[in-house]
Amino acid sequence: MGKYVGQSMPRKEGTDKVTGRSLYVDDIVLDGMIHGTTVRSAVPHGRITGIRFDPAIPWDEFVIVTAADVPGENVVTMLIADQPFLAHDVIRHPDEPVVLLAHPDKHLLAAAREHVHIDVDPLPTVFDIESSLQCNTLLFGADNVFKRFDMTKGDVDAAFARDDVVIVEGSYETGAQEQMYIEPMGMIAVAAPGQGVTVWGSLQCPYYVHKALKPLFGLPAEQVRVVQTVTGGGFGGKEEYPSILAGHAALLSWKAGGVPVKIIYDRAEDLACTTKRHPSRTRHRTAVTRDGELVAMDIDFVLDGGAYATLSAVVLSRGTIHACGPYRCPNARVVGRAVATNLPPHGAFRGFGAPQSIFALERHLDHVARAVGLPPEELRRRNLLNRGDTTATSQTIEEAIDLGAMLDDALNIAGWAEKKAAFAVHNADPANTTKKGMGLATFFHGSGFTGSGEVYLASVVGVEAGPGGHVTVLAASTEIGQGTNTIFSQIAADALRIPYELVEVAQPDTARVPDSGPTVASRTCMVVGRLVQDASEALVSTLRDATFLKAGDYTAEQFAGAVDAYLERFGTLRIYSKYKQPPGVVWDDKTYRGAAYAAFGWAAYVAEVEVDTLTYSAKVTDFVAVQDIGTLINPQLAAGQVEGGVAQAIGWAIYEGVDWREGHMANNQMTNYIIPTAADVPPIRVYFHSVPFSYGPSGAKGVGELPMDGPAPAILNAIEDAIGVSIRRAPALPEDIMEAVLAAAGPTTSEVNHG
Repeated sequence: MGKYVGQSMPRKEGTDKVTGRSLYVDDIVLDGMIHGTTVRSAVPHGRITGIRFDPAIPWDEFVIVTAADVPGENVVTMLIADQPFLAHDVIRHPDEPVVLLAHPDKHLLAAAREHVHIDVDPLPTVFDIESSLQCNTLLFGADNVFKRFDMTKGDVDAAFARDDVVIVEGSYETGAQEQMYIEPMGMIAVAAPGQGVTVWGSLQCPYYVHKALKPLFGLPAEQVRVVQTVTGGGFGGKEEYPSILAGHAALLSWKAGGVPVKIIYDRAEDLACTTKRHPSRTRHRTAVTRDGELVAMDIDFVLDGGAYATLSAVVLSRGTIHACGPYRCPNARVVGRAVATNLPPHGAFRGFGAPQSIFALERHLDHVARAVGLPPEELRRRNLLNRGDTTATSQTIEEAIDLGAMLDDALNIAGWAEKKAAFAVHNADPANTTKKGMGLATFFHGSGFTGSGEVYLASVVGVEAGPGGHVTVLAASTEIGQGTNTIFSQIAADALRIPYELVEVAQPDTARVPDSGPTVASRTCMVVGRLVQDASEALVSTLRDATFLKAGDYTAEQFAGAVDAYLERFGTLRIYSKYKQPPGVVWDDKTYRGAAYAAFGWAAYVAEVEVDTLTYSAKVTDFVAVQDIGTLINPQLAAGQVEGGVAQAIGWAIYEGVDWREGHMANNQMTNYIIPTAADVPPIRVYFHSVPFSYGPSGAKGVGELPMDGPAPAILNAIEDAIGVSIRRAPALPEDIMEAVLAAAGPTTSEVNHG
């Protein structure tokens, strides 16, 4: 490591944020700007028969846009062309956008929205996975399946036929989860025929929005510009949805002749209409020897995609690949499906499908351990992957790992053995109405896009040197609170051997920065950060080749002098680096076999809980997180990512229940969608086993998603340890715990007498 990598350098944007200099999209005011809003469907499924405008409103003062006003293709360009920007014939989910309005007066605008009436003939509805799979009502294709993956290793059926195995079955479910970023969705657009389209907004992936706007207006790439403003969080929620909001703002501006239009969602609208984590149902059938060796896994993994496909296929892909976990198992079969329902579309969320399948696996393994009489930690220890072993996709683990050592560390730090013994005594006393338990999970998460995804993206990063040796990193990767600007500056400063203060990261703007891929998939540091390092090193080589910089060490002053001399002679000094696949990473998209990821993050987590048997509420009282994410570029930011991911996963595990009513999120306010506060989060003790990855910047791997994967199953394993009752669905809300406890206790005398 160099001078800056490995150090907890201050955040690049920190001062501007705490002093209020940072401008979020709602802080920006353009001359002549008006405000936009969306009129949405109130029904989950139906055919539009008309749109009526109440004559009590002076509609001639408003800009009004419907699907008929779309100048190009009325479809959000994502993986498949199924979702319209504005519904024009069929409503497929509640809160689907149908009409756009704009007006200078926000208050009149809000009132006017209530005076637009959408006439709809209802159609049959589907609101859950099992109903979708029954295909009584078809919403998509011939079977309601957006995407299916079949992943096989070995001979699963023969393994289950062996007479020396124990077969354990189980079914597990997870609910939707809201990203609850600090800043709601927002966008400003200026668009007009002959001038093109420019949008500014709170978003993760500028080039996703760019891709979506081109066909909407029928414009070439150079006439579409997307600029990321300072963004208050994303967690995947601002990956695909900003394309819709950008399109809406731009359509209003286009209709208004180029007048700037701003659309900012309030929290209720943001919660009701934007994407959430996919609900899931996973069925496990596992063959294990009596001494705890995993022989076969047969897994049926299903995601609820909602009304449109959005990113369900790739979320499903990652969930399918992670479904067998970091364990040796010679025979595995995973069938993954994403199905259509009449819920609002689900989409990207931290973990991207892996939390759902890992939840099921890690809950199931506790039941497998019990079936063969082993402690849960011992069953895992006997089956953990080691270097040279193969995953469920037949990828050979080439990197050095010791997940067993991480597990031992996590158990020791948590005081597993001592607390388990003490809690058993505590729980046996009927006077103690609070029961205590411990649970664990061991898991992994692939860094970067799956399989050939990074090759397909072909990401590019630029590094530009200016007068006085000041350097700017040019990348489309966005700062959304995770520290992109800081770690890129650290990587570049070390590679260039110049002070950290001389490096800045350009505002992501498609008119200036190259397409370095989306800010998703735990790829920003490992993949794009490596391109920053490569481009920076190439810039130094360019100065040396031009003889402005001598071989060997140099000072910041000498670097600045070399840059100035180069600029005087050649005008600009800008170097680009393009992604190259690490050797040995070979993936077959047809068979879903091979090296799914160039590197994995590895982790062992231990949760301690208390369950109040009077209120049936669970609380996490201690949490230990041990992980290997390679070299730590910025230890403080890395620890913060883990702490934040664990806190978010605690919410998913025991607090955050989406109340769906006829497909609409009924609890779409922060007063009734409950997320954990600081008072609900325990001490999160974070530890790292740092094994450098050869092809990451200074050996770094991804960190952002890994800590979302393991906490929920560890917490529910702990709840089962505390109360002796298995709960197989997250979130485990108090009513869910009560229902499980009462069901386990059997029918009451009254129920028997009146049954």
